[in-house]
Amino acid sequence: MSGLTGQTPRAAVRILSRTGQGVSSLEMNHREDLAMKSDSQLQRDVLDQLKFEPSIREAELGAAVKEGVVTLSGYVDSYGEKYLALRTAERLSGVKAVVDNMEVRLPSALVRTDTDLAHAAVRALEWDIQVPNDKIKLAVHDGWVTIEGDVEWQYQRAAAERTVRYLTGVKGVTNLIAVAPKHASSLDVSNKIKEALRRSAELDADRITVEAHDGSVTLKGTVHSYAERRDAERAAWAAPGVTRVDDRIAISF
Repeated sequence: MSGLTGQTPRAAVRILSRTGQGVSSLEMNHREDLAMKSDSQLQRDVLDQLKFEPSIREAELGAAVKEGVVTLSGYVDSYGEKYLALRTAERLSGVKAVVDNMEVRLPSALVRTDTDLAHAAVRALEWDIQVPNDKIKLAVHDGWVTIEGDVEWQYQRAAAERTVRYLTGVKGVTNLIAVAPKHASSLDVSNKIKEALRRSAELDADRITVEAHDGSVTLKGTVHSYAERRDAERAAWAAPGVTRVDDRIAISF
């Protein structure tokens, strides 16, 4: 799982319109814009988008860009805000990767004891319909929540993390939950992923190859944005029988 999972606070490193078999002028213009975008332009885009997002206090954040790689730094009031800042930057065209150098500094009014936070997390997991809470355990240390256990689907693993991510007092989340699905043949897994990629309006399935073996899936090829790469990874995780996704897709403008 990409993004924040399993990382400490200081160490987190368009729909394309087509006509027939050709490439539309809309897509050509989009690619030309990406190719021409400099690091300084991309930095402005990131800062402007952070400012536009009402749930993020952009005044406390900074962004540096080098060769399409965005580094976010500064302070946020919650882990949820940190997560949203990362996802906001990832969605922008021209972004190849996002490095997290942000630090969570909870206001005094949001600080909770580990005991109170643990009780709140347990209750939240119990109330989330997508989470098999009887298969998940958690631990809390200095506001950092660690969740572990075994689930059948990746969406359940993601739901458990999402549930605790926005609780008051959380400084970070480490997701150690393992996906242990029912067995499915490698050919069936590969075919279902390819079908899902072809159905997606935002992905060119012909540019992505899928290899599956014993529940482990490897994605290769090229896409036009970081967001498209994440969409391809989500499609792979949605197939039955998948236990691991190795995303080797390159971003090419």
